[in-house]
Amino acid sequence: MKTQYYTGASLDGFIATPEHSLDWLLQFGTEPVGDYAGFLSQVGAIAMGAHTYEWLLRHHLYPQDGEGQPWPYQQPAWVFSSRALRPVDGADIRFVRGDVQPVHAEMRSAAGGKNIWLVGGGELVGQFYDRDLLDEIIVTVAPVTLGAGAPLLPRRIITPSLQLLSAKPVGGAFAELCYAVPRGSGQGVA
Repeated sequence: MKTQYYTGASLDGFIATPEHSLDWLLQFGTEPVGDYAGFLSQVGAIAMGAHTYEWLLRHHLYPQDGEGQPWPYQQPAWVFSSRALRPVDGADIRFVRGDVQPVHAEMRSAAGGKNIWLVGGGELVGQFYDRDLLDEIIVTVAPVTLGAGAPLLPRRIITPSLQLLSAKPVGGAFAELCYAVPRGSGQGVA
């Protein structure tokens, strides 16, 4: 069982624009690249922040243009937020706040031996890193630069450094990088 941060990022290390837009990524299409289905089949629990959740609501479930889609995950999802958010009928979504460590323990239990996917954003993933709960970072790098925005992971990770597990081209335009996060690299406290 691993806790993994699986995301897309610009070449200069941002996961969204300052306005939380993903248009820069969606220009390449809406279908996931790489082995997304294989990755998702190994996931037993999901965590995301409020901005990621609200993006899903605005662009996937309740878009202004076109017909909405159902909640995309069968796995239970924990949404970290300090404010009340709109629930989704029929979806196993648990709204939480505060320290990620006790929530991670709940997620491990619910995952049934499968992996935990930290969808985003970067600050939430940083909190898992701080508590030494992050095992892998899998990032699909897009061939664009944003110059500013929401950083991939707003933490300094220098010593010990991340350990490269794999690097491969994906879909003709992207590069997928997978790094192991050494134990003890987080600060161990929030």
